[in-house]
Amino acid sequence: MVQNMFSDEIRRNPFPVYQTMRKLSPVFHVPPPFDGWMIFDYQSVKWALNDHETFSSRVPAPPNWFIFIDPPNHTKLRGLISQAFTPRMVANLEPRIREISRQLLDRAAPHGEMDLVAEYSTPLPMMVISEMIGMPPDDLPLFQRWSDGVLRLSYTRSGGPEAAAALQAFMEVAGEMSQYLAEMIRRRGVEPKDDLLTQLVAAEVNGERLTHDEILGFFQLLVVAGQETTTGLLNNAMLCLIENPREREALREDPGLLPSAIEEVLRYRSPLQWMMRTPRRDVELHGKVIPAGKLVLPMIGSANHDETQFEDAERFDIRREPNPHVAFGHGIHFCLGAPLSRLEARIGLADILQRLKHFELASDQPWQPRPALHVYGPASLPIRFETAGRARAGV
Repeated sequence: MVQNMFSDEIRRNPFPVYQTMRKLSPVFHVPPPFDGWMIFDYQSVKWALNDHETFSSRVPAPPNWFIFIDPPNHTKLRGLISQAFTPRMVANLEPRIREISRQLLDRAAPHGEMDLVAEYSTPLPMMVISEMIGMPPDDLPLFQRWSDGVLRLSYTRSGGPEAAAALQAFMEVAGEMSQYLAEMIRRRGVEPKDDLLTQLVAAEVNGERLTHDEILGFFQLLVVAGQETTTGLLNNAMLCLIENPREREALREDPGLLPSAIEEVLRYRSPLQWMMRTPRRDVELHGKVIPAGKLVLPMIGSANHDETQFEDAERFDIRREPNPHVAFGHGIHFCLGAPLSRLEARIGLADILQRLKHFELASDQPWQPRPALHVYGPASLPIRFETAGRARAGV
C-alpha cells in the first residue's frame, strides 16, 4: 500500500485514497522497510500533532531541527529563534516581496507562457529567505542545491539504494552548509548586519545563546521549509484557480476574498501532506494499538479533507468559514513561518490575478510531483496566459 501511496499517480491526487482510508482503516500499519503507522482522520491527526506528552517529536531526522525536539529544549530553542524571526521582521519584508514579485512577472509576462515553478513560485520565496538570512544574491544557486538535497531526505524511509543516495546527498549539503554558515557567522562577528543571521547569533534567553549546530539546524529548516511551503502554496493555488474558474473570477471581482482563498488552498491542497511523530507509550486508536517507539505519520492532507469536520470537503470554496485546517500543524510546533508564507502568497496571488489573464495549463501531460514524498504540488507547471494589457476588455 505504501508503494501505491507514494506513486506519482496517487501523489497527484491522494484524496480519494484518503477518503477510503478514513472510512475503512483510519489507522493503518505500513510493513517494513517503512514500518510505520498512518493516521487519516482529523481528530486523531490533530491529537497526534498537539499532544507532545503522548507523541514525541523525536523522529529519525537531522539533529537540531527544533520541529523535531521536545520540551523543554524545544521551548528554549523556539524562544531564542522567535527573538529573531519576529512579526515585525516579517511585516518589514512586504515592500521587498512586492518588488521581487513584480520583477519576476515583468520578466515572464511578455512571453505569454512560463513555467510558474521555475520562473516565479520557486525564486520568489528563495530570494526572500536568502535576503532575510543575509546571503549574497550570487549564492542563490547554492541555496537551490541545498534545498534539493535536504528535500530528498523523505526518501530515506523507503530503504535500498534510493534511501542511501538521499542520505548521502543530505550529508554532503549539510557539510557545505555548516562551513558556509561558520564563515557567515565569523563575518557577522566583525561586521554585524541588519539580517536574520546577525539576530540569531545575538539572541539570548536566561544567559543562553544558540550554538553553531542549533543555528545550522534552523538554517537548514529555513532553506527548505521557508521556500518549499510558499512554493507549494502558490503552485497549488494556481491549480485550484485553473480548475475552478468561477472561484477565480469571484476572486478577481472581490480581492477581499484573497485571505480566505489562501486558507482554502492550504486546506484543499496542503503543501505539507504529513508530519512525523513517535508515541512514548502504546497508543490505542480506532481499535488498533500503535506500539511505543514506532514511527507515526499524521496525514495532514487527509485530515483537511475529513467530511466530519469540513462540510462538502471535496469542494474548493474560497468563502469557507470556519476553516480550522491543520496545514501549518497544531500546538507547540505550529509553523513559525506561517505568517511569512501567507504574506508571500497574498502578494504573489494578487499580482498574478492582476497581471495574468485567462491563464490555463500549457501542457496536457500530468504534472510531475515535487521531489519529496511529504509535500504536495507540481515540480513544474507550464501555464499560458494573456497579460492585463492584452486581455479582452471587461474580463
